[in-house]
Amino acid sequence: MERRTLKRAAVAIGVVAAAAVLVGAVVLRTRSHPGTPSVESAPTDPAARAPEGVRVRVEVLNASVVHGLARRATLLLRDHDFDVVTIGSSAERFDSVQVLDRSGHPEWAARVAKALGVTHVEERPDTSRYVDVTVLLGARWRPPAKPFYP
Repeated sequence: MERRTLKRAAVAIGVVAAAAVLVGAVVLRTRSHPGTPSVESAPTDPAARAPEGVRVRVEVLNASVVHGLARRATLLLRDHDFDVVTIGSSAERFDSVQVLDRSGHPEWAARVAKALGVTHVEERPDTSRYVDVTVLLGARWRPPAKPFYP
């Protein structure tokens, strides 16, 4: 009798494990499906996106001691169709965000600033860089919340 009970328990555990794997696969498929809305892929203001058909090259530098800030800004800007070609840390430290127009396209820098939730843009042309916009992330910049998936 004990052997039969153990066998039933093993079968029940196997069924529960298989169901958990199936549910996990369905959840992952739903999250990665292009038609599934998420917080980060929600429609945004068109003025906060890269212009249609234009490659705006952006350099993102962490100018604070907050770990991972440049990576989060990179993900945000790429979600807004900007081409982040350089990511790193700056030797300079700032409290606020500095958005610098490097290529003489202030409207592109303004779009990057809007995507980051800031308003101030400076013109600092630099033809030695292979970027259109440089972003120096200060310590007060806060990335948007990540979507919550229970």
